[in-house]
Amino acid sequence: MGALKEKTSKVFRRQRIKKRIRKKVFGTPERPRMTVFRSNKHIYVQIIDDTKGHTLVAASSLEKELRGEKLPMTEMAKKVGALAAKRALEKGITKVVFDRNGYKYHGRIKALADAAREQGLNF
Repeated sequence: MGALKEKTSKVFRRQRIKKRIRKKVFGTPERPRMTVFRSNKHIYVQIIDDTKGHTLVAASSLEKELRGEKLPMTEMAKKVGALAAKRALEKGITKVVFDRNGYKYHGRIKALADAAREQGLNF
């Protein structure tokens, strides 16, 4: 019974969707991949060049400037998205490919993406 429960869990479902997405989404030096991970408490974003396997920019809700703030999760996601976009623009990255990492595009994921777009990141 344990194997059946494992295959029907939310995490397993997201991993399957993630594999399907990653077949198509690939980050190049000109257009790196912006990937999102969300836990129950925090949200993380990385901009990755997949040809070299290097993280170019990273931001999360654990950053010093965001850590002390008590905000709703979607507001925190907006701040993290804006921070990631600002750091990317400082490094000369203007275009990215968005990797939602198997999560539905709504709520915190959508808020993060919209905030990054507002800061000037194109995807």
